[in-house]
Amino acid sequence: MNNTMSVPIFVGDGRLETQHRPIPAVQHDDDVLIAIEACGICGTDLNILAVPPAHKAKLGIVIGHEGVGHVMAVGASVNGLKIGDRVVIAPRLTCGRCEYCRRGLDNQCTNYQTIGTTLDGAFAPWLVAPERALFKIAEHVSRDDAALFEPLSCVVGAFARAPLHAGDRVCIIGAGPMGALFAQHALAQGAAQVLMADVAPYRLDFARDVLGATPVNVKEADLAQTVMNATGIGCDLVIDAVGNQLPTALNLARRGGTVLLFGLRPNDTQQVKQYSITRHDLSVIGAFVGLNPFVQTVQLLESGRIALSKLITHRLPLSELAQGVELMRSGHGMKVLIEM
Repeated sequence: MNNTMSVPIFVGDGRLETQHRPIPAVQHDDDVLIAIEACGICGTDLNILAVPPAHKAKLGIVIGHEGVGHVMAVGASVNGLKIGDRVVIAPRLTCGRCEYCRRGLDNQCTNYQTIGTTLDGAFAPWLVAPERALFKIAEHVSRDDAALFEPLSCVVGAFARAPLHAGDRVCIIGAGPMGALFAQHALAQGAAQVLMADVAPYRLDFARDVLGATPVNVKEADLAQTVMNATGIGCDLVIDAVGNQLPTALNLARRGGTVLLFGLRPNDTQQVKQYSITRHDLSVIGAFVGLNPFVQTVQLLESGRIALSKLITHRLPLSELAQGVELMRSGHGMKVLIEM
């Protein structure tokens, strides 16, 4: 086996530079060496490569965290995985010691590291990660479904905060990849209707033709009126998958309904009429990455009840990672998978 690999390295200013690096090796007792099959491009990757960046990443690392692969070597203390096992990645490594970890809120850890952001990630043929970041997944789950384990886990975690009930009517603001995952999951849970709002015709057509959702182009139609016409009273659950749509979301929810805030736009601010929340008895819930939703997500994928591969519109080799980023950024691709 060649002892080097050609990988894209994040060098800052939105740039990736192909470099030859040694294939990583097991160094610590809890290390696991993985041969990566494929890795999805995430919105976080787009934010890292934006100029100026909308998400920080360490210079000189391999980015990417939506990976699936097989175990090729294990450290001395690894006992839950063995060579040959197929695994997916939960990239956020919490410290277990800070005040929030001790309270059981490890998604709010103040001293975490992340595979693909502060540690080398999965846009590479080989990855070393600690055992606690890896979850075994059955071979019968397709590569393309398994690669989207991590974003699906965020959706599973969000719905744990804001449970959906069979027959609920849902409006999702933002028909990008995460909005599409929310739509798939909502329909799988028995939502009676899912409306998806966006401005991109490609994404809206995808929502209708592939997901079976009701698209609403907010450039052409009044979203609040469209929701009212469809539901009579407003939606049971409104999901902001964009990150700056709280005022709009409050206006779409029925009285006693729920608004789930998922998207992240750290530099955006909105004015909210608090009276509406109180007077209409609304529940407003924030959901960040999910609180240990990983076992449930693996079980959901293994059940076959949700087919994430529907979202993958492009499959590209590692050498074309930059092109994949541009496809997603332009809105002309839903989900791009990088194949090793």
